[in-house]
Amino acid sequence: MGKFSIGDRAEVLDEAISGIIQKVDGNLVTLITDDGFPMHFASSDLVKIGGDISVSNHEVAKIKKEKEIPKRRKAPIIKPKERSAPKMEVDLHIHQLVKSSKGMSNYDMLNIQLDTAKRQLDFAINKRIQKVVFIHGVGEGVLKEELHYLFNRYDNVKFYDADYQKYGLGATEVYIYQNT
Repeated sequence: MGKFSIGDRAEVLDEAISGIIQKVDGNLVTLITDDGFPMHFASSDLVKIGGDISVSNHEVAKIKKEKEIPKRRKAPIIKPKERSAPKMEVDLHIHQLVKSSKGMSNYDMLNIQLDTAKRQLDFAINKRIQKVVFIHGVGEGVLKEELHYLFNRYDNVKFYDADYQKYGLGATEVYIYQNT
């Protein structure tokens, strides 16, 4: 869009920012905004204002062409903490699984919890979900022991206590090895 000089007044294309050019370093221009903030822009993103402005048809066509090219979106960067975060949580507390546990024996409740755990683990394996956290609570440890017995029957899983800071002692994390 023509050369810029220090002291020229310029406006940013596609934004409501204008100011005075403080520094020109090749294609990078430092603009002091009307609010007094220094901002850096590519010279192709700026247009001179005030004074004589002469823009050739070639320059207009060139800028239109640049604006039509879609900008590549960066893939979201997965932080190490998120990478190890479980993809799936299963709460096995009985009040989460049935409307009312009134009249149920401990045996009945345990079977419902274990059936749910088996069904969710099979679902995770089929959907290729690598990590599942089963929240069983602390209690007397009966459900936890039964879950470990269940998990031991699978060849492609390993299990261990889930993140203590998040779950305390009341959860087990299962890692599922994916067969390619």
